[in-house]
Amino acid sequence: MFARSMTEGLDFVGPTLPAPRLAKQKTMFITLAGILAVVGALAGGYYFAMRPVTLRIAVGPTNSDDVKLVQALTQAFSHAHGQVHLRPMQTDDAAASAQALADGKADLAIIRGDLDVPKNAQAVATLRKNVAVLWVPPAAKGKGKKAGSKITKIAQLSGHRIGVVGRTPANVNLLTVILKQYGIDPNKVDIVQFPAGEAADAIRNQRADAYLAAGPVNSKITADVIAASTRDGGTPTFLAIDSAEAIAQNHPMYESAEIPAGAFGGSPGRPDEEVKTISFAHHIVARKGLSESTVAAFTRQLFAIRQTLMAEFPLAAKIETPDTDKDAVIPVHPGAAAYVDGEEKTFLDRYSDFIWWGLMGLSAMGSAGAWFAGYLKKDERSNNSSLRERLLDMLGAARRSDSTEELDQMQTEADDILRETLQCFEHGAIEEGALTAFNIALEQFHNAVADRKALLMSMPQNLQRANVALRASGTM
Repeated sequence: MFARSMTEGLDFVGPTLPAPRLAKQKTMFITLAGILAVVGALAGGYYFAMRPVTLRIAVGPTNSDDVKLVQALTQAFSHAHGQVHLRPMQTDDAAASAQALADGKADLAIIRGDLDVPKNAQAVATLRKNVAVLWVPPAAKGKGKKAGSKITKIAQLSGHRIGVVGRTPANVNLLTVILKQYGIDPNKVDIVQFPAGEAADAIRNQRADAYLAAGPVNSKITADVIAASTRDGGTPTFLAIDSAEAIAQNHPMYESAEIPAGAFGGSPGRPDEEVKTISFAHHIVARKGLSESTVAAFTRQLFAIRQTLMAEFPLAAKIETPDTDKDAVIPVHPGAAAYVDGEEKTFLDRYSDFIWWGLMGLSAMGSAGAWFAGYLKKDERSNNSSLRERLLDMLGAARRSDSTEELDQMQTEADDILRETLQCFEHGAIEEGALTAFNIALEQFHNAVADRKALLMSMPQNLQRANVALRASGTM
């Protein structure tokens, strides 16, 4: 289709041709960089959204059932390779855990519902329900009737010593609420606290007339101290909180509850019949500003793992979903509410807008890249136009040439123009129609060169020299 040069080894004649490969490389690099930037942004966003998050959870006191349960949850979360991991922060008690959450030192905390709840706390789950247990040990046989053995109602506690199991001030506050409901001045009773590990010995040594314990119905600590109250065949007397509804009405953090007959074991069962009391909850709460998706993921993992922990920690069976009512004592976290209501958002739900804008950005960058590529090819197209004009000029010059050497040089230049034009076509700088037009001009040039050479070779040498001389003198 295209004619080849008739001579080789001649020096290039004509203007220096630019290197269009540089423009092509720039276009490729810019387009590739834009695509990689958008893909990298999307991949980074996905990693940021789905990477494991470690939440600090405040819990106390040391060696309590709550601490053991949180430690088990921490290990289970780690082995499950879920989106949320836990890092326990041990505190002195539930009040200290609440303060850690209020100060922003913890992301989650286990708190008592009857304590001051931090303003930035939102409920994630109800860990368990605790009941208040008030009882009077039986009198020791052979030593006469003790004052404690005459107590059968809460109203009779005035002037007596009441032992509180556990060192937390929250249990004392609980006892105070009960006493005030029955019109008893707390200052007219002697309240003494015993650590959980020493309470059984204190009861055996009759160091108080009545006792209060707070914990789950199946609490081993409560069952042990009540068992220590059983002596010489006698059984403790359980004091019913008949005003439980009134207390719950005046103090929304408490609820009316019942202790089932035989809840604390023994024969006959302790208690021997159902006892009315009040209850309060231990909650898992989260910081108000914690991500909704993170809390939803934590709640989902918590209830998924709960079943596997029940064999080792029976208290895990008590974990319940939070109260999602608007008038709940502790407002529910939106992430936990989304899980409970089945409205938890998927990755696409949460980030569809970002993905859409990312795709729009990619499209815009593609359009900008195409425009920029066209802009870079503008010089290449302009240069090719000048080369085509040069070829047409060479066509006229070939028909007037009187030297085969000059024709060979123009042939070599035409070969270079052909090479440059093909490169422009490969780079997309010129269309197929422009290449066809160039092909016609090149073919005409080759025909003109061939015809002129044939004419010159048929002329005598002296006539050729005369023509050259005349052309040089300007007379032709």
